[in-house]
Amino acid sequence: MNKNTYETVKLAKGEMNLYDFGAVRLHAYKTNDPIDDEVFIVEKNGKAVVIESPCFFENNRELADYLGDLEVEGVFIAYHGAGATFLPDVPKYATQNAVDYSQNGGGKALIDNFTNLFGEGFDHSIHKVTDVIGEGTIQIGGMEFVVRQTPEAFDLEIPEINAVYTHMLGHDCHSIVAGAGHADKIIAELKGYISKGFDLILTSHYTPEDLKDTETKIAYLENLKKIAAGCTDADSFKAEMQKQYPAYSGQNYLDMTAGFFFA
Repeated sequence: MNKNTYETVKLAKGEMNLYDFGAVRLHAYKTNDPIDDEVFIVEKNGKAVVIESPCFFENNRELADYLGDLEVEGVFIAYHGAGATFLPDVPKYATQNAVDYSQNGGGKALIDNFTNLFGEGFDHSIHKVTDVIGEGTIQIGGMEFVVRQTPEAFDLEIPEINAVYTHMLGHDCHSIVAGAGHADKIIAELKGYISKGFDLILTSHYTPEDLKDTETKIAYLENLKKIAAGCTDADSFKAEMQKQYPAYSGQNYLDMTAGFFFA
């Protein structure tokens, strides 16, 4: 499946990009919210499974309305635990570490930060997970998903469409990299995607990407490590990154990366 082969449905706030795999369809919801969230719906035989939740009230209502004709069998809550007014009566699936991340860990810290930053439009309520899952294969709505636990939460492989869901990729935007060791872990994960030959990589903050984008990101991360090793402070690091990647978005992510490398 080509990442650019889709039909676009314009909504009042966001937009839906629809990928048709035949028996299975993938709905990629671009929220156009302040943190550029993406939510994915995998549909088969009139049943749907949602991957992640929107976290702004306006998007919650819009996506729920869009899903009105589908029988939603479950929502995976991995890295985005906020937005609990979205489909409150539908089963929510997460690993225990994802639950901890959203309720007490780094995810909760982000939710608190976004609550202060965005005010009443942000749905800071945290989803109540009804089904705690472990690694391995799970069937929901007649579709198979493979759960891969990560340090913060979990990723998902979707064999029927040869896709994988993870938190972030973004081939032309900066990423949060918590030091050289973290960069190496991301690189190893991305190389794993290449070895498995996934057609699409789905992420929480970007439209679907492909293996060429994965290679671009690996090169970026390798170069980021070299630049950091040659700098003595955060400002010189950020200046060199901006010089070499002038068109990249995600300045706030670059600021956070600089803070990790030059604490």
